Amino acid sequence: MDIAGPVLVSLSLCADCFAVSLCSGVTLGKARWADILRVALVFAFIQAGLLFAGWVFGNLLSGLVHKISHVLGFLLLLYVGGSMLWEGIKGEADVRDLKGFRNMVIGGVATSIDALAVGAARSIDGQPVLDSVPYVACLFVITALSVVAGIWGGRKIGAVYGRAAEIVGGLVLVGIGISILI
Repeated sequence: MDIAGPVLVSLSLCADCFAVSLCSGVTLGKARWADILRVALVFAFIQAGLLFAGWVFGNLLSGLVHKISHVLGFLLLLYVGGSMLWEGIKGEADVRDLKGFRNMVIGGVATSIDALAVGAARSIDGQPVLDSVPYVACLFVITALSVVAGIWGGRKIGAVYGRAAEIVGGLVLVGIGISILI
């Protein structure tokens, strides 16, 4: 079995998960490892689940995914990044970060739409659904690790730069959302 394919696909798909978790990690402060692992697992389940769903339902989803993925990704990242930016400017401690389950799911879905599209494309290309197993497993592990690294790094940056890092993080997420539309 060739492991390079699943690893490369996983690294490319989880780059936005890393960016969102890095930016959101700025706001977490002293989060417990259990909280960080919870976020990582939510992101990993959503990312791997959407890859598998795309693979299974590829022919049915291909047209729909292509039509709405850019707009949906933009809106979700605009919500998370805009909320983070707004709270950073206001200077309030209660920010919309990845602490709440709702925000974890929104962040996870926003960063995983491309996984759905990749799964659908591989299905349409004639790849059997059993071929998805190494991709799904690899994506799950790499996504979880990237989210943990992102949150940990974001916490360190936030401890040093505070609100300025939160504002920049919000701008980065909104920028990623805009780049999806373009």
